[in-house]
Amino acid sequence: MAGTDYKAAASRYDGRMPYIRCGHSGVKLPAVSLGFWHNFGSVDDFDKAHATAKCALDNGITCFDLANNYGPEYGTAEQNLGRMMDMSLRPYCDELFITTKAGYDMWPGPYISRSEEPFSRNAETELVCRP
Repeated sequence: MAGTDYKAAASRYDGRMPYIRCGHSGVKLPAVSLGFWHNFGSVDDFDKAHATAKCALDNGITCFDLANNYGPEYGTAEQNLGRMMDMSLRPYCDELFITTKAGYDMWPGPYISRSEEPFSRNAETELVCRP
C-alpha cells in the first residue's frame, strides 16, 4: 500500500505524556498504551481505527498492545496494524513498542515457540520493525 501524507505531531514528546522506565533496560514506556482488543478488527471501521492509532501517536502514546485473538475476527487487529504500518506508521516504527501475546483458544499450544509466527504473518511485518 502506498503511504499517506501523515506526519506525526511534532509536539508528541512535549511532556504531556509521562514515560516510565521499564526495569533496568533504559526503555521508557508511556503511562498509557493503546489496546487493539476491540475497535480494530475486521468488523470495525478501519478508517476510525487508523485515525485512533495516529491520534495516539500524536499524543505520545507509543505502545500498541495486541494479541493473536484480538479483533474480532481473531487475528484481524494484527492484520489491520500491518495495514496501518504500510499506510502511515512505518516511518515511526523506531518510536513504537508493539506488544503482543498468545493464548486463549487459538490453538492447543505450546505458545512460547509458536507465538511470534502468527503475529508476523497477521501484521505482515517483522517482529523487529524495519523502516
